Amino acid sequence: MPEMDVALKETMQIDGAVGAALVDHTSGMALGTVGGGKDLDLTVAAAGNTDVVRAKLRAMEMLNLTEKVEDILITLDTQYHLIRPLGARSGRGLFLYLVLNKDRANLAMARHQLRAIERTIDI
Repeated sequence: MPEMDVALKETMQIDGAVGAALVDHTSGMALGTVGGGKDLDLTVAAAGNTDVVRAKLRAMEMLNLTEKVEDILITLDTQYHLIRPLGARSGRGLFLYLVLNKDRANLAMARHQLRAIERTIDI
């Protein structure tokens, strides 16, 4: 899937990017990963964040909210974890997952760039 590979490489160009993945939230499997390392296992993170996405979607359903989730932000001491469900019809059930170094990242710009990258993905 060349579009996915290109999108993940572009994601790593975002200031402060440490790792990124495209994840299927129905299975918890990472379809593609880039970056990470010994301190960040992106396949484990993908599976764990699948639970976060499922929980949020379940809560929205129980609250009868019909809005879409733009992104989910998890703030740690030294990192931002951004989860962006894909909105295009071809991306249903998928989300982009991006880990940023908090000291080097501009969160507003990262959200803007991730939104632009999302639009280029056609799976």
